[in-house]
Amino acid sequence: MSAENGDAASNDDIKTMTFEQALEALEAIVNDLERGDVPLEQSIRIYERGEALKAHCDRLLKAAEDKVEKIRLSRDGAPVGTEPLDPK
Repeated sequence: MSAENGDAASNDDIKTMTFEQALEALEAIVNDLERGDVPLEQSIRIYERGEALKAHCDRLLKAAEDKVEKIRLSRDGAPVGTEPLDPK
């Protein structure tokens, strides 16, 4: 089994993970669960860790999305500033 045993204490490390680290850990959990050879109690624990990893990835993606900006161009095509990519 490649995913860590997921309990509340071991989930504390998630908040310090990069997006790539969290995604890799989530993929390992999905692979373990898809294999179907993980005992029920352990499946529940790693599923809960997977949910925490997914939420962390969602937060990191939202933060990145908020930083992405579109370059505004003047009529002659010169850059004149930036604006949110998807203004709300």
